[in-house]
This record gives sequence, structure tokens and C-alpha cells, in this order.
Amino acid sequence: IILLSLTGPGIGGNFYLFASRVYIFVTGPKKKPVDLILIHLAFTNIMTLCARGIFDMIAFHFSNFVDSAGCKTMLYLERVARGLSICTTCLLSMVQAVTISHRTSSWRKLKPQTAWQVLPFLLLFWIFNSLISSNLLYYITATKSTNGSVITPYVGYCSIQPSGLAVRWLFLTLMALRDIIFQSLMGWSSGYMAFRLHKHHQSVLYLQSSRFQRNPSPEMRATQRALILMTCFLLFYWADFIVSFCIGSLLTKDYTVLSIKLFLTPGYASLSPFLLISRD
Repeated sequence: IILLSLTGPGIGGNFYLFASRVYIFVTGPKKKPVDLILIHLAFTNIMTLCARGIFDMIAFHFSNFVDSAGCKTMLYLERVARGLSICTTCLLSMVQAVTISHRTSSWRKLKPQTAWQVLPFLLLFWIFNSLISSNLLYYITATKSTNGSVITPYVGYCSIQPSGLAVRWLFLTLMALRDIIFQSLMGWSSGYMAFRLHKHHQSVLYLQSSRFQRNPSPEMRATQRALILMTCFLLFYWADFIVSFCIGSLLTKDYTVLSIKLFLTPGYASLSPFLLISRD
């Protein structure tokens, strides 16, 4: 019931965000980069929810039908989609920060003039995240198909086989570098947006009547959306990271921890479209 309450509305919200942005992108007079980024973000969220949410529900009721190929495919797609979500959310924050930067700022030169200029970044995200998640295609297997004494539960009815220390640290290092770099850029861009919009709000405050001052300004609403989206992402990310670290590094077999991870993974993908729609 909890999985359905997260996955069902999450898929519906992302489909609405995806369809509405595709309609705006296709019919609009100007192809905006932000619209293309939001389309990609909604698609990666749908990919995450379908790969993990639907698979977990199937595995919960029909565990005998879960084989190694299903575990490899679903968990690989979920890992790639998770990485794409990090990169896409960061790109969205960066583009928004560059867009509202001062006209004389050197950062303004980085502003994409057309939507097609962000396509190389999205393609690079796909290639990079596909490569650093490729170890799952080899080491993930169905629990029932191997000797239970030499494997560690990964999620649900899927387990991870032991790998060499060099291989394990190589992929962990790549994922850690990706997360640190993109989250740092995300934090800087969101903080810069809050700073710029607050200064703009203060500079035009004298132009507004006291009646309008009682309501949040468009600048403050935009700032709130940026900060709430980043806070939501970081909250779910770090909670999922801590649980994943306990599972992967401490080799825990506590199924309570595995169940907590089950519900943390679709959290951001389910909630983020409603934050974007409600504050658009």
C-alpha cells in the first residue's frame, strides 16, 4: 500500500509534467532550455519509479518469477536514472542561476541561447551514468539462483556477489566524485539564485504598494521553489546514501534497513513534480 501510494501518484505527476512541458516545447514560439531540462527530469523520474517501484511490487507478490536478468535490468536502470536525476537537477539549477545573473557578469555568457545547446550535456549525462553503473550488470543476481552464503542482500529478492577490492573502490570513487561535484554546483547555484532574487526584491520594494507587499513577490516565490526543490533532493539523497552505505560497506543483512531503502528511493522522484507544478 505504501509503495502504491508513492509510485502511483509519482508516475501520474511526472507524466503530467512531461506531457505539459512537451506541449509547451512543441507549440511554443521559442524552444526554451528549461522546458527541455524539465522534460528530461520528468522522464528520469518516471524511469526511476517504473524500474524500482513496479519491480519491487512484482517481486513482493511474485518472487518466484524474479530471475537474475530481471534483477540486473531493473537495478541497472534505477541506478542510471538516479544518476541522471542528480545531473539533471544540477543542470536545471545552473541554467536558472546563469539566466538571472547580472547582464555584465561573465557567467551570463554561459547562458544557453537555444534548447538544443543543452542536448550535448544530457547525452554526456547518459553516457557517464551508464558507464559508472555497469558493474551492476555483472555482480547483481537473483538470491535464489546462487549460494546464499557468498552473497549479500542488495534489495528485495536481489543480491550482490562479492567483487574485488579495486573494482569496488573504483566504482564507489566515481559515484562519490559525481555526487560531490554535482551537489556542490547545485548548492552554489541555488544559493546564488536566492541571493540575486533577494537583492532584486529589495531594490524594487519601493515600487510596490503596501497592498502588494503583503503577498509574496514573484522573485520570492521563485527563490522558494529553487530552495525547496534542492532541500527535497538533498534530504532524500543523503538518507538514501546513508542506508546504501550501511548495506554496501557494512555488508548488513538487516532486512529492516533494506526495507527503509525501498521507500527512500522513489521519494524524490514522486515528490519533485508536484513541487514544480505547484510553484510553476
